[in-house]
Amino acid sequence: MTTTRAPAKSSEIRTTVVGSYPVPDWLVALPSQQSLIDATRVVFKTQEMAGIDVVADGELYRFDISHPDTNGMIEYFTRPMSGIRNDITRTDIAEFAKLEGMGFRAEPAGVVEGEVGEGTLNLPRDYRRARALTRHAMKFTLTGPHMLCKTLMDRHYRSRPALAMAIGRALAAQVGEIDADVLQVDEANITGHPDESDWAADAMNLVLDAATAAKERGVHMCFGNYGGQSIQRGTWAKLIGFLNRLHANHVVLEFAFRGYDELAHFRDELDPRIALGIGVIDIKVNTVESPDEVARRIESAEKIVGQGRIKWVHPDCGFWMNKRSIADRKMEALVKGRDLFIGNRQR
Repeated sequence: MTTTRAPAKSSEIRTTVVGSYPVPDWLVALPSQQSLIDATRVVFKTQEMAGIDVVADGELYRFDISHPDTNGMIEYFTRPMSGIRNDITRTDIAEFAKLEGMGFRAEPAGVVEGEVGEGTLNLPRDYRRARALTRHAMKFTLTGPHMLCKTLMDRHYRSRPALAMAIGRALAAQVGEIDADVLQVDEANITGHPDESDWAADAMNLVLDAATAAKERGVHMCFGNYGGQSIQRGTWAKLIGFLNRLHANHVVLEFAFRGYDELAHFRDELDPRIALGIGVIDIKVNTVESPDEVARRIESAEKIVGQGRIKWVHPDCGFWMNKRSIADRKMEALVKGRDLFIGNRQR
């Protein structure tokens, strides 16, 4: 039987979350399939009650207590893939430590020793489990091939662009079955490596082009969030060309933590076919923004990029490092702040 879905709230600026939610303590204590289903219901209901227009499942099924630094953002995808060895040796760790840009990880996510394939990864299954738990407009998220390839030791392709394309093909083979309101690809490494933009965009577009069942295709980019710390050093100005190459309907970008001065580049240089999503909730602090503060951030951003350019507002990144009480109140402030901004502008 087909379940009727509730449409997203009609608004010129929609609210959403980036993806992750704090893992409930009781799910960690009793990680059964039923507990996961119950916890996902809680995540959806919390967002719905806050008034979020497009909700996410919280990515609870990806959490690995042994890899809390990345919350399963990496291993959930790489471990099931074929061609990747997951038993990491002392030599692997020593070699990985010499790679640039991976200082936030103690060891690689895996070692590529053959042709990469989807293996037992099953994104459609995990999407269907979540989709059955809400009638609300929903997004489904996955980590992009650029970031995944950067966390692996490659002893087969000997080329990061080639490895990224192989991972992109494995992900593309699955996303066509996901009929989410939004399919979002997450990327938190390219922000520090704009020189890799060409091949990173090619690999990401493999995934975006395959997402034919989704109503919209989004890309989330940030500068990292590990214990409230940014990992990548860089500027948005150097990434506009990368964004313009993406076959995406909209982007979901970090701004609240960094400030909004860089938005000037988006006003003049971002392709108008790409709708702009801006972060107005800082997830790197526990202070809960007031609706007034959120409304002011949206107003300041719109003054820079122009009226009608901003289509989404959201947190800078996922909530998984925040306490649940903090995340819940920040979501409420997000919606109330958006509503306040719209109301003020209509007066």
